[in-house]
Order: sequence, then C-alpha cells, then structure tokens
Amino acid sequence: MDNSGKEKEAIQLMADADKKVKSSGSFLGGMFGGGNHKVEEACEMYCRAANMFKMAKNWSGTFNLTSPRAGPYRPKLRSPAGNAFCKAARIHMQLQNKHDCATSFIDAGNAFKKSDPNEAIKCLNAAIDIYTDMGRFTIAAKHHISIAEIYESELVDIEKAIAHYEQAADYYKGEESNSSANKCLLKVGGYCAQLEQYQKAIEIYEQVGANTMDNPLLKYSAKEYFFKASLCHFIVDELNAKIAIEKYEEMFPAFSDSRECKLLKKLLEAHEEQNSEAFTEAVKEFDSISRLDQWHTTLLLRIKKTIQGEEGDLK
Repeated sequence: MDNSGKEKEAIQLMADADKKVKSSGSFLGGMFGGGNHKVEEACEMYCRAANMFKMAKNWSGTFNLTSPRAGPYRPKLRSPAGNAFCKAARIHMQLQNKHDCATSFIDAGNAFKKSDPNEAIKCLNAAIDIYTDMGRFTIAAKHHISIAEIYESELVDIEKAIAHYEQAADYYKGEESNSSANKCLLKVGGYCAQLEQYQKAIEIYEQVGANTMDNPLLKYSAKEYFFKASLCHFIVDELNAKIAIEKYEEMFPAFSDSRECKLLKKLLEAHEEQNSEAFTEAVKEFDSISRLDQWHTTLLLRIKKTIQGEEGDLK
C-alpha cells in the first residue's frame, strides 16, 4: 500500500504546527497573551503527524525537521515520528500536562526503537523521570524493562541491561508486585551467572526460591531456582555445592525428590571421582527427559572443565 500521501500530509502538518508555535510567541508570554490555545493545537498536530509517519513506516527520515524552540529536551532527528512525538512532549511539559508528556515520550521512544536505540532510551528515561515524580512506580518499572530489553537485543550491553532490570525489580517490590519483581530478578540472576558473578546469582536464586516455595501456584518453580543456585555454587566450590544442596533439601523437602536434585548428586559423585564420562552420562540422561537450555549447558560445561584434564563437551 502506497503511504506516500500520508508522509506528505505529515510533513505539512509539522510545518503548520511549527508556525502555530512561532506565532504564539514565547511559551510563557503566549500563555498570558492568549497563545495557549495555539500551542495546544500545535501539540495535537504534532501527534497526528507522528501517527501519519508511523502509517508511512518512515522510521528514519531523509529530511530534517527543525525545532522552533530548544525546550528542555532536543532529540536527534533520526525518526520523523519520534521527533514529532518529542515536540508534543515538550509542549505538554511546558503546559504542565505531566501524564500526556510522559505518554508522548513513550510514543517517541517506541518510534526511535526502529532507527536509533540510544535515542529511544533517552525518551524512555525522560518518561520514567516523570512517572517516578508522579509516584507511578509500576509504570516506571515497566519502562525500565523496555530499556533493559533494548540493551539486551539492540545495543548488547548486558551490564546496563542488568542495572535496569534491578531498578525495575526495586520499583515492583516497593509496590508489592512481587511476581513481577521476581521475573526481573531472574533475568539479573541469569546474566550474572553468565558473567561469572556467581555469588550475586546465588543470592538472587535463593531469594526467589524462598519467595516461591510456599506459594501453591509457584512452588513447582522453586526447585528450578535452587537447581540454578546449586550449579553456581558447584562452579565456585564443590563443598559449597554439597552444603547448599543439603540446605535446600531442608528448606524445601520437595527438592529432594526432584530430578534436578538427583542430577546434582550424581554430578557431585562424578566430580569427586574425577569421572568425566559419568558426569556426561548423568547430564545426557537428564536431558533426554527434560531438555537443558543454553544457560544450563554453559554452566554444566564450566563445571565439567574443572574435572582434571577435561576439555570436552557434554556429548
């Protein structure tokens, strides 16, 4: 479908909105002099233009749309839709429409995701600042997750992704949204283990495991979290792993009968005997019934490599 007409209409709307802002004079002067209505109309036009750019799928425009005033936030003009939403956000900010300002920054962030992840993060952070100022911590947490996902998939900066998942978890905890907090913490735990920050990963898995083991709906997952904590212990020290497993069995008796616990005990025995074949066979037996994902495989390989002279895989 040809949406070039929408794009041309959007460009014209942007130009008309810019004129309205200019004709209103300064924002403060405009408000006292009756220019407030023009500015509100311009804001509406910027939003309409942004949505037209979205319909035209113009995520990284080849033209430059100038800003009549710098305002508190000036984006790089790499997304026409993102730029238009940012202009609307700045007007909402000047008019003290906090909720609408935050919404426009979120819309801008979503538009910039298509072409400029760093600019998307700036917009989302601007919205988060507003939401936290308003006491809307659950919404702020949601957008911290969005930023974390950009760092994960687009910018591949895991340390920064961790920081935003942790902040989201803190906000969710403060709002008693413990299930959402746990999801964020589990992401942090997974990455910490991959980055060899084992103690931090252990603390997270133990915390989430303890939080879920008494919940009738979630207790089945507790064995998985204690399993992951045990693997992290195992990499650090075999004796630590033994002590940890005993502790988890005492805390959560159902763990003792789990396939995960039985596997751990077989692995400990193989490791004590420095028997890499028995180690591999135990892993293969478990994997034939419950498929091990990449995270588990990576940690198990790290453990296996601590067996003297072992440099192989798990096959």
